[in-house]
Amino acid sequence: MNQVVTNSARIELLSPRLANQIAAGEVVERPASVIKELLENSLDSGAKRIDVDVEQGGVKLLRVRDDGSGISADDLPLALARHATSKIRNLEDLEQVMSLGFRGEALASISSVARLTLTSRTRDADQAWQVETEGRDMAPRVQPAAHPVGTSVEVRDLFFNTPARRKFLKTEKTEFDHLQEVIKRLALARFDVAFHLRHNGKTILSLHEAHDDAARARRVAAICGSGFLEQALPIEIERNGLHLWGWVGLPTFNRSQADLQYFFVNGRAVRDKLVAHAVRQAYRDVLFNGRHPTFVLFFEVDPAGVDVNVHPTKHEVRFRDGRMVHDFLYGTLHRALGDVRPEDHLAAPVATAIVRPTGLDAGEFGPQGEMRLAANALLEQPQAQPSFNTPAGSGAGAGYQYQYTPRPQSGVPVAEAQAAYREFFAPLPEASAVALPEASAVALPAGQDDIPPLGYALAQLKGIYILSENAQGLVLVDMHAAHERIMYERLKIAMASEGLSGQPLLVPESLAVSQREADCAEEHVAWFQRLGFELQRLGPETLAIRQIPALLKQAEANRLVSDVLADLMEYGSSDRIQAHLNELLGTMACHGAVRANRRLAIPEMNGLLRDMENTERSGQCNHGRPTWTQLGLDDLDKLFLRGR
Repeated sequence: MNQVVTNSARIELLSPRLANQIAAGEVVERPASVIKELLENSLDSGAKRIDVDVEQGGVKLLRVRDDGSGISADDLPLALARHATSKIRNLEDLEQVMSLGFRGEALASISSVARLTLTSRTRDADQAWQVETEGRDMAPRVQPAAHPVGTSVEVRDLFFNTPARRKFLKTEKTEFDHLQEVIKRLALARFDVAFHLRHNGKTILSLHEAHDDAARARRVAAICGSGFLEQALPIEIERNGLHLWGWVGLPTFNRSQADLQYFFVNGRAVRDKLVAHAVRQAYRDVLFNGRHPTFVLFFEVDPAGVDVNVHPTKHEVRFRDGRMVHDFLYGTLHRALGDVRPEDHLAAPVATAIVRPTGLDAGEFGPQGEMRLAANALLEQPQAQPSFNTPAGSGAGAGYQYQYTPRPQSGVPVAEAQAAYREFFAPLPEASAVALPEASAVALPAGQDDIPPLGYALAQLKGIYILSENAQGLVLVDMHAAHERIMYERLKIAMASEGLSGQPLLVPESLAVSQREADCAEEHVAWFQRLGFELQRLGPETLAIRQIPALLKQAEANRLVSDVLADLMEYGSSDRIQAHLNELLGTMACHGAVRANRRLAIPEMNGLLRDMENTERSGQCNHGRPTWTQLGLDDLDKLFLRGR
């Protein structure tokens, strides 16, 4: 039976020791929490070199030494007091925080659960001073000491006076891994600072200052692995006061878990739902199910436009204009990934200079962003691309046409899907269907610069794979997966160029919503109309659904609109409708793509290769599986033990 708590006990002030230990419960979870607070203080002090010594995963010893501005002797005892800080003075400072720390609780909380020694010297001081404190004795002791300019903080016997909390710590290796991850994040955030880490007397990290693009790339490779940088796309864009730069992993370089994702806002590492949603939306259609993208991204915005004081550990932030930030991030990454072509996969590894601007104005992105992006892609297409659809009378493969035969289990009636297929493909430009010269079908030209990225077709294997020779060696292409992506992208472009036709409901459906959701629906009424919906507000908390997209008439209208409104309320945009549409278009593209065991002539194979080179996201099919792979001469030599 639950015990009833009465209010008969008198209210008393907590002792300083107990108050600090309660605060420590929020700030100090494990050794990694301690190292984060200490390193942030060092960075805020202007340090250019930070040395970290750790013993037993940080439980026995954590020592951080920096060459920052130091702390004066008079301020040393105050540095260990709660809510004492040099980083903010008033509310205006809090509204535009640029420092990593600002609450003034870290040292007080740490000293309440460990034995702490703080030694520091300022540049104008004749000598250094040291203050010591222990969890059970909060009275600090100040004395002279020997120390260069800067500060050293030594934390011993973490949780020595709170054994219950010490029991929750994991193994030494696990705790050290968490601690090392914190240092890696801060080392990525501050390329201008050198970081050195030792564990049990062994050097683990030695990262020197990185002042140019090549040095920054080397640090990223040291922290994230050289494989990431070899498979990453450097990006940089600045629009409307928002600046995004860094590296995004190609879709083919993905992970089984989200362990290689670093996002920084004004130099602060954050894990934010809005950011995660924007990135996930940008990688849609190019990642295999259950896989996670990789990225190291730096986002810079006016400090007044972001609130960092929303979580005790400062891992989360709140943007003043979340919708604009979400649309900017999504649009930039979506465009960058869409611009990836086979030549990007085959380029020399490690593009160190981040000089490749991508994307459009932030205002071009939003709930309707994908449609606008697709429409722009239609306008930007070259006028004379080789096409897989070889027209009649053009030599080998003449008269070859694709027969779209959808399977009934796709969830769309066959007749309706065929009609939709014809409708969407009708407006596609006919000028792109150009015959390929047969002279280039077999032999490679003498000049290596003239060879396309995916080379020229040699043969077809088992009616499934195309074998092609390029400058690097042998290319293997899954012809069905590749053609499926090409058709899928063309369907999306056709959809974007004309919008969606709606189908009125015989009986309008009533939907109960909150007043905020009803306001949101009114605000986005034009967007809903373009997607084929017609919504009408019947009351403060009631909507009527009068029309839905014709292609989604099998969907539950109430649930679809409710989900979309929920997304709009939380993220400022929604991809629910687009996800439903893309799923349908993907099904149509899958059925319309060339089937396995279909024999293709050499010009037809070459037409497919050229289309792949000019199609967005052609490296993956609609389900995220790769469409082609490269076997270089070194790979082939290894198969036959050549050179051994």
